Parts: sequence; C-alpha cells; structure tokens
Amino acid sequence: MNSYTCLGARQQGGASSVMIIALFFGALLMFAVKLGPAYIDDLTIQEALESLDGTDGLSMMGPAQVRGLINKRLSVNNVRGFDAKNISVEKDEDVVVIKVDYEVRNSLVANVDTVVHFQHEYELKGK
Repeated sequence: MNSYTCLGARQQGGASSVMIIALFFGALLMFAVKLGPAYIDDLTIQEALESLDGTDGLSMMGPAQVRGLINKRLSVNNVRGFDAKNISVEKDEDVVVIKVDYEVRNSLVANVDTVVHFQHEYELKGK
C-alpha cells in the first residue's frame, strides 16, 4: 500500500465532514432567516408597549383608544401583520393592564411549519 492511497481515503472522509458541517450551518441559517423577523417584531412590540408608561391621559382612555394608540406606534415602527385583537386592555383605577398573547406561524420547508408563541403583560400608569 502506498502513501497516496491512504492520503486519498483521509481526504474523502474530510470532504464528507465538511459537507455535514455545511448542512448543519445552512439549517441554522435557515432557522435564523425564518424566525428572526418574528423575534425582532416582538421586541418592537415590547418597546412600543413599554413606551406607553407615563403617557398623558392613559388612565382616562378606554380600551379601544389604547389599542388605537398601540396600533399607531406599531405602524410607525413598521410592524405589519400584528392583529390588535391579540391585545387585551383592562383598567384598575389609574393602572392600565395590557396583556399581549399571540403566535407567529411560518412555513419552514414544504409542509413543515414553525410556531412561535409570545406572551407579555404590562401594568402602566398614565399622567
């Protein structure tokens, strides 16, 4: 057996290892591309809701007005596809409790889907 035969066998094993590693990182990249926007939108939604704290007249607004205010902020921040029905607004004297519960579904490959569920609760006080 010469040295060229052994060297060729090692290189072929290295090529299959590189292929497996490339497939693994390709799958990770695909997950990041599919799921990343949902998490970025959720962070934007959280920031929009947290920015409501201290808003003038918040405790005097009705639930529909609070939802409208939230929708305006989300529209400015370019969050599309979020339904205001996923927001529940409750008032307890001067405290406004906002609960957000929604899920995002994305097609991953063929008939395989991803589902990401988000749930937040905020207690806000207006001025």
